[in-house]
Amino acid sequence: MSKKRQESKFELIKTVLFAGLIALGFRSFLFEPFNIPSGSMVPTLLVGDYLFVSKYSYGYSRYSFPFGIAPFDGRVFEDVPERGDVAVFRQPTDPDVAFIKRVVGLPGDRIQVRDGVLHINDVAVMRTYLGQASASNGYDVMSFKVYEETLPNGSRHLIQERSDTDYYDNTPVFQVPEQHYFMMGDNRDNSRDSRTTAVGMVPATHLVGRADRLFFSHNGAARIWEFWKWPFAIRYGRIGDGII
Repeated sequence: MSKKRQESKFELIKTVLFAGLIALGFRSFLFEPFNIPSGSMVPTLLVGDYLFVSKYSYGYSRYSFPFGIAPFDGRVFEDVPERGDVAVFRQPTDPDVAFIKRVVGLPGDRIQVRDGVLHINDVAVMRTYLGQASASNGYDVMSFKVYEETLPNGSRHLIQERSDTDYYDNTPVFQVPEQHYFMMGDNRDNSRDSRTTAVGMVPATHLVGRADRLFFSHNGAARIWEFWKWPFAIRYGRIGDGII
C-alpha cells in the first residue's frame, strides 16, 4: 500500500472517530433522542412521537451516559426537577429500561389517588373536565374523559381517565423519600408508574433528563418500506412542539 493511500485511510479513520466522539458528547451532555413506544403519556405524548431529552436540565449521573458506564455515584451540576416536568428516567428495578412520565411528587410529599383524583399533601389537585375522547387498541374502541389538571405550582397539563374506579384510582398514601420523585403517566388508567411496585419512587440518580421538544411524529400507518405512504403518516402539526 502506498504512503498516500495509508495516509488517506488514516485520515478516514480519524474523521470517523472524531465524528463519533462529537455525537457521543452531544448525546451525553446536551440532548438525547427518545421515542414514545406506549400510550402511557397520552394525550400529551403519542405512540410514534420522537423527542429531544435535555440532558443538562437536572445535571449528570451515571445514567446520563450510554450503558450507565460513567464511574461515579450521585449527580454532578445537579438541578432539581419541577413539579409537572415530563422526565425520562431509568426504571429503579431494571435500570436498562427507560421510562417517560410526569413528575407529580417531590421529596417529602405525601401522594395519594382517591377516586381517580390526585392528592398532594392531603389536598386534591384541581382538574377541569374538557370532554370525551376515544381510541382504538386494534380490537375495541375505548372512551376516555379528558381533564386539564393544575398542580400546586400552577403547572397545567392534560390527562385522561377511563373511569375513576380503575385499579390504581384508589391508592394508599405514598411518602416520597428525600432524593426521590413520584412519577405518573397522563393516561392515568394505562400507566405503569410510581403507583406500582414495578416502578415505585424514582431516585434522583436515575433521572436522565427533561423531555423538551418533539422533532418528529408519525401515526404508524406506513411501514419502513412503504415510502409512498410516508407523507400521509407524518403528523406534521406535532413537529417542533414543546412538551408541557
